Amino acid sequence: MTNVYSLDGLLVFGLLLVCTCAYLRKVPRLKAWLLSEKRGLWGVFYKAAVIGTRLHVAVAVSCVLMAFYVLVVK
Repeated sequence: MTNVYSLDGLLVFGLLLVCTCAYLRKVPRLKAWLLSEKRGLWGVFYKAAVIGTRLHVAVAVSCVLMAFYVLVVK
């Protein structure tokens, strides 16, 4: 299990947030409901969705590397 208070736990949490928000951006009803605000707390989710869609190759590679690290190395 990954601890959120460690650096690798924080990276896992960030990657999961970016991947989840990018997925929710592809669903039309959820995009209008969750990702319409660009400021405040909901703006963090909007920005994570933008990062996930624009840098999808880098996010996918980092997810695979983090999965390898968590499952094999750690």
